[in-house]
Amino acid sequence: MGNPEAIIELENVTAGYPDAKILENVTFKINRGEIFILLGGSGCGKSTLMKHMIGLNPILSGKLKICSLEWNAKNRQRLCRKIGVMYQSGALFGSMDCLGNVMLPLEEFTSLKKRERVEKAMQLLGDVGLADAANKLPNEISGGMKKRVAIARALALEPEVIFLDEPSAGLDPITANALDDLILRLRKERGTTFVVVTHELESIKKIADRAAMFDKSRRAMIALGQPKELAESSKDPFVKSFFTRGQTNV
Repeated sequence: MGNPEAIIELENVTAGYPDAKILENVTFKINRGEIFILLGGSGCGKSTLMKHMIGLNPILSGKLKICSLEWNAKNRQRLCRKIGVMYQSGALFGSMDCLGNVMLPLEEFTSLKKRERVEKAMQLLGDVGLADAANKLPNEISGGMKKRVAIARALALEPEVIFLDEPSAGLDPITANALDDLILRLRKERGTTFVVVTHELESIKKIADRAAMFDKSRRAMIALGQPKELAESSKDPFVKSFFTRGQTNV
């Protein structure tokens, strides 16, 4: 087998805001089809880095590429079609039912006829197990269901990369486990690359191919690798304690 294809590349990236550097000299690659985790303590920069990766904020310095395209104004429109995002709360429009929320990207960015948009959106809701909730408003469904609808919406334009912000936050263990199963199934069926911000150890152990850990005090990436490898081989006390806390095996 050849070398894996990098779908996301960061080279000496400084992340943060004009008046505040949060991470410096971050370099790593994410391979096509990986489930890749961004993790670390509060304020470490994982969510800020994700905002750079989805184009909400420009990086302060370095290079950031997705699908071989560098994030800049020239490539913005093309790159936005290559990524999908599920925000922590789901960020569904409360005045639209679930079907309308999933149809929205299709209305905005495709020339599909209404019947085709409905069929596509219903298919996507079926893919996340929520076809029966198509006509329900967001305030009529559970938190876990909202996140599933948000994932369906993120998949609408068939992006190559899906970003998930704290998908397990606020969910009970059974619902969180079912969401992990959904992520694994979608990756298997679609070959989609997932970039996930989370600190939920059980979820990381279940779905992660690799993880990058960041540290606030050092303003740096302090670990990169498979969770099992980091638990067993890391010499950094912070990294090792995270992956082995209360556990004998990872």
